[in-house]
Amino acid sequence: EVQLVESGGGLVQAGGSLRLSCAASGFTFDDHAIGWFRQAPGKEREGVSCISPNGYSTQHDDSVKGRFTISRDNAENTVYLQMSNLKPEDTAVYYCAAGLWVLDSSDWYCGLYRVNEYAYWGQGTQVTVSS
Repeated sequence: EVQLVESGGGLVQAGGSLRLSCAASGFTFDDHAIGWFRQAPGKEREGVSCISPNGYSTQHDDSVKGRFTISRDNAENTVYLQMSNLKPEDTAVYYCAAGLWVLDSSDWYCGLYRVNEYAYWGQGTQVTVSS
């Protein structure tokens, strides 16, 4: 059974930090890119950050560049999202997802904005940033 389990969400004041974790099982983890996405009430789900299967390539949405860092530990089947200098507009449910693309350099690729092509999704964790 495929599982992606997010943890680490919570309530934090603006300017604070949180680290989200995504623990994966049931599929070949190091073949898959992992993305973090978020969805605020009344808004569409959007890409935040993603990391390639080998961990050497990352992408971040402009809204989080310089504040969020994504990393992965393929030995532990876990991906992390370190979030710093949080803002109220970062408030959302955060999801991790796994995707696989067959490309010449697929080990180095993650499709941050190819939301609908991610095959496996977690249940989400709430992040609330107070002003």
